[in-house]
Amino acid sequence: MYIRKRKVHSRGKDYTYLELARTVRKNGKVYQERLCSLGRLEELKGSNTIDRLIAGLSKVAKDEWIRAKALKLEANWSKEYGMVILVEKMWQKLGLHQIVDELYRRSPIEVPVKEALLCMVTNRLVEPRSKLSTYKWLDMVYAPEWEKLELSHLYRTLDFLCENIKEIEEALFMKSRDLFSLGIDLVLFDTTSTYFEGKGPVGLAKLGYSRDKRPDLAQIVIGVLMTKEGIPIAHHVFPGNTADINAFRYALKDVKGRFPLERVIIVADRGVVSEDLLKALEGEGQDYIVGIPLRKWRVADEILKQGGEYQRVAENLEVKEVWHGDKRYILCYNPGQAERDHKERLSFVAHLETELKQGGLSRLAKRKGYGRYLNVVEKGKAEIDWDKVKQEECYDGRYLLRTSAALSPSEIALAYKGLWRIENAFRELKSNLEIRPCYHWTPSRVRGHIAMCFLALVIETAVERMLRVNKLEASISEVLEIVEQIKAVRIEANGEAFLCRTDLPPLAGKVFAALRIRPPPKVLPLN
Repeated sequence: MYIRKRKVHSRGKDYTYLELARTVRKNGKVYQERLCSLGRLEELKGSNTIDRLIAGLSKVAKDEWIRAKALKLEANWSKEYGMVILVEKMWQKLGLHQIVDELYRRSPIEVPVKEALLCMVTNRLVEPRSKLSTYKWLDMVYAPEWEKLELSHLYRTLDFLCENIKEIEEALFMKSRDLFSLGIDLVLFDTTSTYFEGKGPVGLAKLGYSRDKRPDLAQIVIGVLMTKEGIPIAHHVFPGNTADINAFRYALKDVKGRFPLERVIIVADRGVVSEDLLKALEGEGQDYIVGIPLRKWRVADEILKQGGEYQRVAENLEVKEVWHGDKRYILCYNPGQAERDHKERLSFVAHLETELKQGGLSRLAKRKGYGRYLNVVEKGKAEIDWDKVKQEECYDGRYLLRTSAALSPSEIALAYKGLWRIENAFRELKSNLEIRPCYHWTPSRVRGHIAMCFLALVIETAVERMLRVNKLEASISEVLEIVEQIKAVRIEANGEAFLCRTDLPPLAGKVFAALRIRPPPKVLPLN
């Protein structure tokens, strides 16, 4: 089809018309066939009609062109992409690609260790699975360098990791110290445990004190060493029946020989503290900061009664130094928590009164903590001991620390508060990173699995620290959720293949900027 001019002579005048025409063939002859008249040229020139006509035809032509091209486009697949980019870039920032490459060159192992390890760590952060399920997960991820991986490569990489994790930790510590300007004047160490559903690895899986409240199952003990900023330095795996003091002894001797640390202070919660443990630490000259169970420690009441003014350290934290004999204690007070404790006790006692009026003594006897405020006056009858209720006020918002460290009271209190970082790390290992269940039954594979989870924890904490430093208010779970939305789509058009990235979701740009990572291009040719 085309536009043509047709001249007409009428009533002594010449006129020019614009027409839409086409060429047709009939009976072997070619004719020009008029489809429609667009009007007289003289009239069309005197207005914007021609411009509007051209614009309208252009829009229709463009729409038709797009439809025609779209019929030739093929979207072959959509795969996970954002997390692969994020973890790989953080892996490089921490120098892990160079560290693993160097160890691989010295190792007799002949599998793609770097790719397999990065793959397992990424999966641990995205959607923790068994190694078999991780291998199947590879089909859902866009990472060309992982396409050559086989299931056996994942297992063999765990063996490599078990053999080399100490050197990886040492090199990683030096890199992290420079990258994050870590303070190494105070390092925290604590232990946890994790159990096996079956017998577990011979020599490691033992019955012992279970932090998971499963003393009936064989377990292992895991120790984590961490800076006061919350960056993991090293980890240790012990048999499940290892006492805390023995774990501390081994770990401290090990890390002091491997890392240029100015001092290591054992920081432990009141759940693991005993007089025997403290005597052992003091006998070895090891500094410690430990929480003391106020109601069970025999000198706690005497310490609470001692005078002295509290020193304000931070919002809702006041401290007071108290000596009992040659032992140094730090009494901490949280006014906000004191108010909450007071309200909870009033509610607790009110419930007690109601139950006693209704004759519910038998029910109360089975409930933990209720006996603290009761006096049994005769068989089957009890009354509230208001003296005990009053005595409890001295515990409101208070907790007690004992220490041998030559730090100020405020430094000791803040160091103990930093214990939440290790406790949070243990929660991450057990929940988000799902260190359990462990689908391995040999000591080397179990150690390799835990080492891989530890490296995932290192990546996670590095991301959190960079977000904090760059003042981006986003949790690690929010970041992972945001980045997981970024997909890679393979498009084919006219025999050419392209990789298209989906649009960045809200906040993704800020996350990449805070982590100093350049977002992947919108479109990449694949041929």
